[in-house]
Amino acid sequence: MENRILDPIDRNSEILFGLFMVLSFTGTLSVATAGQKEVREMLIAALGCNLAWGFVDAVMYVLRNLVTRARQARLWREVIAASGEPAHDLIAQELGPLSSALGPSDLERTRQWMVAQSLHRAPATGLTRQDLLGAFSVFLLVFASTFPPVLPFLFFSEVRPAMRVSAVIGIAMMFLCGYGWGRYAGLQPWRAAFVMAALGAGIQLVIIALGG
Repeated sequence: MENRILDPIDRNSEILFGLFMVLSFTGTLSVATAGQKEVREMLIAALGCNLAWGFVDAVMYVLRNLVTRARQARLWREVIAASGEPAHDLIAQELGPLSSALGPSDLERTRQWMVAQSLHRAPATGLTRQDLLGAFSVFLLVFASTFPPVLPFLFFSEVRPAMRVSAVIGIAMMFLCGYGWGRYAGLQPWRAAFVMAALGAGIQLVIIALGG
């Protein structure tokens, strides 16, 4: 589990971010006036947008990890420097509601463990290989999510059927993301999938009504 680059929430979120971005472009086409020129411009704009958004999201992923680890390292140092109740309070604040199940002796054992491990187990604060792999994964997911919804525009000569098939693909992708979220969260996966698909269908209806 610790070696996982992105958890299911991150993976599905990045796919949905990219998906919503590309659908905002496919939805701008008008079935009445759009021709090959407009379709080509839309495809270029969608690819360029998700290319840029994937890069920005990857950078933000790295920054978020660096800030999180810096905060963890600071907490680690503060706990080691403190003793008794102040150290226990710091640990309890970090644990949140879970700390209610721990007594002073439990918190003290945690503090002592942190002190004993301080020389070689304190959180790293610099850039890691895992950060770079995660950033690349984020970029790849956002950019790759561009292609399924735009493929119909490459195979259909008319805009209307291409938009409808693109909408179905988008809803199917949302269905799969919802299923993944539901399974990860311990909910009923199929229910979560249908809720996400219904949300996607609603978004598609709005897009078609406004742009098609």
